[in-house]
Amino acid sequence: TVSDLARIGSIEQRQQLLRFARETAGRALGVRGGGEIEAPRIAGTFGGVFVTFWRGKTLRGCVGTFSPTDDIAATVARMTEASLRDSRFAGNPIRAAELPKLLIEISVLSTPERTSDPASLIPGVHGVVIRRGSQSGCFLPKVAIDRGWSAEEFLSQCCAMKAGLDRDAWREAGTEVEFFEADVICEPETPSSDTR
Repeated sequence: TVSDLARIGSIEQRQQLLRFARETAGRALGVRGGGEIEAPRIAGTFGGVFVTFWRGKTLRGCVGTFSPTDDIAATVARMTEASLRDSRFAGNPIRAAELPKLLIEISVLSTPERTSDPASLIPGVHGVVIRRGSQSGCFLPKVAIDRGWSAEEFLSQCCAMKAGLDRDAWREAGTEVEFFEADVICEPETPSSDTR
């Protein structure tokens, strides 16, 4: 079983991490103005980070790593820049003018742990990494909830959509299945207005 992932940072540190990701995105896209935001120093053990950009319910970029640096902020910065260049959106990349309309979501992951019982996956709690030979793929936990998938559908879709394997490859010997959990930090859907 996956050990409980401790909630990363205080509320203030979590908000600072989101602001840092947005500042990093702005710099990468050449946005002018705004001061430098100091990278938050957040203690905690983590096994990876994914950064996702949303426009409403439409995905605009999502890239992550299971090989983080020791520093959460540095890993978030690296994945923020990579997510802006998500190859799935090469023909319609995120541009500076679109950035204010996007929400940023950071998923801080536990270290993936191999399971001998893939069917024990709990949708919405467990993310999954599936590997067989040189092929691999992963889904974050919330994908199962967003798509309304059962555990078996989640595993089968990861095999087919992400790893390029047969849908039932997760059931076969020689396929490695790992579970992980995610602590998700997301910007509010309606930013609070400044009162002047």
